[in-house]
Amino acid sequence: MVKSPIRVSGTGNNVYTLRLNNKFCSYGKWQTYTLPCSHVLAVCRENGSRTDAYVPEIYSRQTYIKTYQANFHPVLRENFWRDVPFNLTFYPSNMKKERGRKQGKRFQEEMEYRNPDSPPRCGRYRMPGHNRKNCNNPGPSNV
Repeated sequence: MVKSPIRVSGTGNNVYTLRLNNKFCSYGKWQTYTLPCSHVLAVCRENGSRTDAYVPEIYSRQTYIKTYQANFHPVLRENFWRDVPFNLTFYPSNMKKERGRKQGKRFQEEMEYRNPDSPPRCGRYRMPGHNRKNCNNPGPSNV
């Protein structure tokens, strides 16, 4: 059993169950990420045991070295590629990035819905039939 300390914010003081032999902590991080959580590290520090016994071998130094000891060959230019029995599409039309700033997708509120039958209104004078950009009414003069 491990009890977390009380923090300044008032959180903490939680009790977690640890089973080192089964690699289990009731907090759940150990099972999710397969790496020992802070509760396991605290118990190992108290017991004086090594934490690397609870880390999977895939994260070991030896595995890291074995991964990169093989030769890596660079990818050659396109004119060195072999012909394949099917068509290659490098940039399908739906994958091309469109120009300009992407418009956000926000949900409209109930009051924002406009009747599709009503004509557009000017944002300046609320007159129907035109919008602010092509408004013929002169604005207030700044004298």
